[in-house]
Amino acid sequence: MSIHARQNGSRESPAQIATGVAPPHSIEAEQSVLGAILLSDRAMYALVIEEGLKPDDFYRDRHRLIYESMLALYRETEPIDVLTVSEHLRSAGKLQDAGGKAAVDELTGGVPGLGGLRRYGQIVRNYAQLRALLSVTYEIQARVLNSPDGEELLEFAEAQIFALGQVERAKRDIALDEAVASELTRIEEASHSDRDVLGMTSGLKTLDSVTGGWHPANLIVLAGRPGMGKSSVALNFATHVAFAENRPVLFCSIEMSTSETVQRYLSTETNIPTERLRGGDVTDRDWPKLLKAGARAHEAQFRLLDDPSVTPTQLRAQARAISIREGGLGLVVIDYLQLMRPDAPSGNRVEDVSSISRALKLLARELHCPVIALSQLSRAVEQRTDRRPLLADLRESGGIEADADVVLMLYRDDYYDDESPRAGEIDILVRKNRHGRLAELPYGWQPQRMRVLPLATG
Repeated sequence: MSIHARQNGSRESPAQIATGVAPPHSIEAEQSVLGAILLSDRAMYALVIEEGLKPDDFYRDRHRLIYESMLALYRETEPIDVLTVSEHLRSAGKLQDAGGKAAVDELTGGVPGLGGLRRYGQIVRNYAQLRALLSVTYEIQARVLNSPDGEELLEFAEAQIFALGQVERAKRDIALDEAVASELTRIEEASHSDRDVLGMTSGLKTLDSVTGGWHPANLIVLAGRPGMGKSSVALNFATHVAFAENRPVLFCSIEMSTSETVQRYLSTETNIPTERLRGGDVTDRDWPKLLKAGARAHEAQFRLLDDPSVTPTQLRAQARAISIREGGLGLVVIDYLQLMRPDAPSGNRVEDVSSISRALKLLARELHCPVIALSQLSRAVEQRTDRRPLLADLRESGGIEADADVVLMLYRDDYYDDESPRAGEIDILVRKNRHGRLAELPYGWQPQRMRVLPLATG
C-alpha cells in the first residue's frame, strides 16, 4: 500500500497496486457532503433519493463508515447530527475506525455552502466511477494475460464497461423506503402524463388497453404456426415504435434475410405486394411511393441484425452497443427464438430453448427495454377441431412460458378454411399477461401489405 493511501485510511484498488499512485478522489468533496448532511437533514434526502450516493462511492474508509451510519439513521427516521452519528458509530464499535467523535465534529466546519450540496455529491460519484473504470481496465488486462479466448474476453470487457453506466439499475438490493419513494415518483409522473398507455405502444389500441403497452424489462412472446404472420405482425410493432414512438429499435431476423425484411417494410408502406417487389415487377407509378418509403426510413432509428447463427451473447453485445450509442433502446425483436443458436449447446433441445428464453429475459432487464421474441407452435394445434392455440402449444416450451411476461398467439380462421366468413381477419390471443387480463382480440389482416389493422369493432 502506498504512503498516500495509508495516510488517507483508504482502500487499495487494482490500479493503486499496479501503479503505486492513489486513484482519483476528492477528500474535500467527501468532507463537504458529510458536513452538509450533518447541518441539514434534507441534504440526506437529496443525496440518497435523488443522487443515489452509496457508501462505496467514498474513497476514504472513515468517510464510508460515517455515511453508512447516516444511512442507517435516515432509514430509522432518526435525526442526523454529530451526536447521533457518533453514538451510532460507537454502538456499532466503529467510532475509532471513523476517527472518533472529533473527526465527525470537524466535518461541519469545512462546508463551503449548502447550496453546492448536489455538486459535491456529483463530484464524489464521478471520482467513484473513474476508480471503478480503472479497476475494470486492470482486471481486463489481467485476464488478457491469462486467457487465450479473445471472444470471451471481449464479451467480459463489454459487459463490465456497460455495467459502469448502469450502476443504479444493477443494484441487487434496495431499502423499502427508497423503493417506495422511487415508485411514488413514478406514479406521480404517470398521473401527469397525457399518454393513455405508459408503456411503448404497439399501434393497436385494444391490444395496448389489455397489456398496457410494452414495458421496460418485459419479455413478450409472439407465437404462431408457420405462415400465420408472426414476422409481419412483429415488424408492424417494431416500425410503430420506431416511427410513432421515435425510439431506437433492433430487429434481429434469424429466419429472413435483410432483403426480405425490407421488402415487407416497403410493402407495408406502399401497398405494393411483396411478390412484385421480390421480382422487381414495379411500374413508373410505383417508384414515387418506393422513394417516399425510402426517405421515411431516414426518420427512424431502426437497426437490422441479419445473422442466422447469432447466439444470445452475440445479440446482447450488439444490443448493448446500440443502447450505449443511442442512449437506450425502445424495443428489441428476435425472429425467431427456436432458430437462435445457444451459447453452449447441451444436447437437449428443450434445455437449450429454455436457456435462450432466459437469456432474452435477462437482456430485457439489463437494457431496461421490452424484448419481443417470436416463437413457433407445435403441430398439436393442427390435430384439434378448435385450432386456436393455447400456452401448451408453445414448441419446445421449456421455460418460455415461465420467462415471458406476456404471451401473444396469432390465429387466422381463413388459414384453415378458404370459405371462412372471417376471411381477412386475424386474432391476437393474449394467453398470458403478468400485469393484466387475458383477451382474444380481432383485427383486420391484409396479406398483400403484411399489415394488421383495427376492425370497426376493435
